[in-house]
Amino acid sequence: MMIDALSQAALRLRQQISYFAPLTDDEWNALVPYLSITTFRKHQCLIQQGEMASQLAFVLDGLFRQFYMKDGDERTTYFFLDDQLVGAYMSCVTSQPSLVTIEALSDSTCLAFPYTALTTLFSQYDGWQLFGRRFAEYIMVSLEERMVGLLTRSPEERYLDLLTGTQRALLQQVPQHYIANYLGITPVSLSRIRNRVSQK
Repeated sequence: MMIDALSQAALRLRQQISYFAPLTDDEWNALVPYLSITTFRKHQCLIQQGEMASQLAFVLDGLFRQFYMKDGDERTTYFFLDDQLVGAYMSCVTSQPSLVTIEALSDSTCLAFPYTALTTLFSQYDGWQLFGRRFAEYIMVSLEERMVGLLTRSPEERYLDLLTGTQRALLQQVPQHYIANYLGITPVSLSRIRNRVSQK
């Protein structure tokens, strides 16, 4: 019997969640009714700065950029690739307007679910509570790494981190001007860094 698209997508999400916490069938099945496949066109936003966020999504295929506006300029803070959870977490947790915009950089497909469903599961199941804690720790570590990198490492060192680290796929998938923005430099400076690195 063929597995339908939603079931296949749900299996991928369950596998990703299992890296943080194993779930029993009962615990997993409690989320399944809330799952839906959602598509985004290129440059369509999952959330815009100033809006209230209520959904989280699991990227099945595509690419998203997270950024905020400051003095009329965009400041890129993160990218989300296949098999990553994406959402304006601070807005979901605090019930305050989102401080960031999350935009699709390509036509993308996600498995979406409401944040309130997740909080209900946290209170009902030990497995989901463990996932929530470990995922929050993962986000905290990622944010600290990003902050420390911006404060203590040069733009070239940050570029080399991308080149050799787990996020190197970004360099093939993300337009270079967005990479430059993420590194906090101009596209011209990024081009110079790439030339220097390639000559070493």
